[in-house]
Amino acid sequence: MLPVHPHRDSTIILLCYRHGLRVAEVASLRWEQIDWNGGTIYVRRVKKGTSSVQPLSGLEIRALRQLQRDYPASPYIFQSSRLSPLAHDTIAGIVERAGKLAGLPFPIHAHMLRHGTGYYLANRGIDTRTIQSYLGHKNIQHTVRYTELASTKFQGLWDD
Repeated sequence: MLPVHPHRDSTIILLCYRHGLRVAEVASLRWEQIDWNGGTIYVRRVKKGTSSVQPLSGLEIRALRQLQRDYPASPYIFQSSRLSPLAHDTIAGIVERAGKLAGLPFPIHAHMLRHGTGYYLANRGIDTRTIQSYLGHKNIQHTVRYTELASTKFQGLWDD
């Protein structure tokens, strides 16, 4: 079954991945957290995480502007038909359905997008402290898992 709200759903997935958002964080996103002039999003972390202001790409800004045109009546970026935030189960289902539609041979859950962010940044050679700050981890031990498997960590050790 194809999604009823394909643009909304793809924007949820995009923001979850690009900003390492948990389901609760994306569900509670409000328009007031977007700084259109600065091109940033204020990410309010849950689980006692450290909140931060993060840049938005042009792709994200265009997607958010389209959502604002499509769903203008609520303070929440991702809203239900009752103009309240989308339920966590709804967001989780959107991500699970996307995995099935993509033909992935294993079940997908929304938190995999957050992990994907950490692994992507680590494999790009981003330092552990920056990843920690970006994902809002209070404890560096939660971030180290991403850098332990990074393929780039041993590159450049030898000059021959």
